[in-house]
Amino acid sequence: MDGDRPDEFTLIKRYFAPLATDPGSLGLTDDAAVLAPEAGHDLVLTKDMLAADIHFFSEDAPEAIAAKALRVNLSDLAAKGARPRGYLMGLALPAGWTETWLERFCNGLAADQAAYDVQLLGGDTIRSGNGLQISITAIGEVETGKTVRRSGARPGDILFVSGTIGDAAAGLEARLHPQFSREHDLTESEELHILDRYLLPRPRTRLAVLITRFACAALDVSDGLIADCGHMAKASAVDITIDVERIPLSGALQHLKVKSPQDFARCLNGGDDYEILASVPAGEAVAFQRAAQVTGCPVTEIGRVDQGLGGVHLTEAGKPFQCDFNGGFRHF
Repeated sequence: MDGDRPDEFTLIKRYFAPLATDPGSLGLTDDAAVLAPEAGHDLVLTKDMLAADIHFFSEDAPEAIAAKALRVNLSDLAAKGARPRGYLMGLALPAGWTETWLERFCNGLAADQAAYDVQLLGGDTIRSGNGLQISITAIGEVETGKTVRRSGARPGDILFVSGTIGDAAAGLEARLHPQFSREHDLTESEELHILDRYLLPRPRTRLAVLITRFACAALDVSDGLIADCGHMAKASAVDITIDVERIPLSGALQHLKVKSPQDFARCLNGGDDYEILASVPAGEAVAFQRAAQVTGCPVTEIGRVDQGLGGVHLTEAGKPFQCDFNGGFRHF
């Protein structure tokens, strides 16, 4: 590093080694971690990359940036039915980074490690030529053969989603357009809600065990509800029908639906929800819904799976629902 900044090994010892408490991390004293699954379990790996001013704002709090980077990966594990075990992190620091910023970033990681029972296993830190970039590979465990894929939905299944949909995309709109909340008659508490949902995803890790128990197919809603239903439908070679009236909405999105149907449609499929979309056999639907309620992560029935070739159909009051949804979040 330049000037009086600490070198890479000092950074590891000072900031990252305290996060690496799993024995498999070797205390970050070697070039790799050593990890074995518990007996009777498979390892599940997922990776998400976040870049400044694309997935978060450069001026966001370092603690929030760290939390988002970790949580979007934990959301993927939860959708597979996996319990978090550890993660590897690649961190590309921009010009002008400070130790104060890095300390706050690592404090954010430490808080989420405690909240979600996951530890740093290793990684790499470099300098970036184009803003802050964070790459996290999360590793989870699931009972052997029980990983839930997006390709298992079957005709007759009931479709469920956790939480509420569209809040994060609305929060991004509010960040980009300061008049957004006032123009759409959102209250102060509703504005704070959507801003928080954009900044800090809520990975539904408590649903993971129920996903392996009940779901035929599952994925997390990151690209947008309609887009991700399309991913499941195509992977499973089925059609999915969604009842728009059943989609769970916060007060903010309900206001938006009345005030501006087009803005509502854009936010509904805007992505960054990090809720779980699950296809459950009809005979297990009631039990799944009750069990999810007990975990504190309620799920809502929003549609069904039919014979088909990968289509997604929307209905309202039993009739086809016509709306100009966007194509969901695009990574390129």
